[in-house]
Amino acid sequence: MSRDARWKTLLELLVERGRLDVEEAAAQLEVSAATIRRDFDQLAEQQMLVRTRGGAVVHGVSYELPLRYKTARHASEKQRIAKAVAELIAPGEAVGLTGGTTTTEVARALAVRGDLASGSPALTVVTNALNIANELAVRPQFKIVVTGGVARPQSYELVGPLADGVLGQITLDVAVLGVVAFDAAHGAAAHDEAEAAINRLLCERAERVVVAADSSKLGRRAFARICATEAVDTLVTDAPVSEDTVRRFAEAGVEVVAV
Repeated sequence: MSRDARWKTLLELLVERGRLDVEEAAAQLEVSAATIRRDFDQLAEQQMLVRTRGGAVVHGVSYELPLRYKTARHASEKQRIAKAVAELIAPGEAVGLTGGTTTTEVARALAVRGDLASGSPALTVVTNALNIANELAVRPQFKIVVTGGVARPQSYELVGPLADGVLGQITLDVAVLGVVAFDAAHGAAAHDEAEAAINRLLCERAERVVVAADSSKLGRRAFARICATEAVDTLVTDAPVSEDTVRRFAEAGVEVVAV
């Protein structure tokens, strides 16, 4: 396993558990304890974690794993979700895409759709995610609109009042939200309030709103609310979603597509 792959896995495990011991991490990654100690020391130097005696803990009270360190966890689920979301979008529509790993997969699924291989434009994509704009900009049949704003290094998203000028002047057919939490009672949410504000504005400018989230995000709450559950038209998630969760979203008027 390469150092980059180890670091990504270690950070994901740390975010999930809050604390990792050296021996526990070494056994999980099947490497030596000395290797894990070096990894922890180097990640601590980058302020990605806090070293403790015999291990490490997450850095800060509320922690968001930077996008560049997110690996293929739930990868197959996200790809299935992305394909299903892409199928909800018709040729010629104006689509808003927020940042995140799942919405990045949605962008990739749209890029390989045969019926979107040509058009003037085949799709109009509005996004505040620099990585998504970068991937789709090479598709000449797509019209790419990037919001203004200040880049968040954690998510490659542009946030802040500079984005309002663009989003306030457009109308979208559909907004596709990547979220860190979606609860039937509390709505969709993100870690960062500035990110949530831009995502909320995308929702307000759209005729319909689709949340693309694997089942690990459901029933969870996060710091910054994006929108109420009732503002969402469709939730696309993976098959392990429970019947009770589906029922609660359905009662709030959300169509649940499990793939």
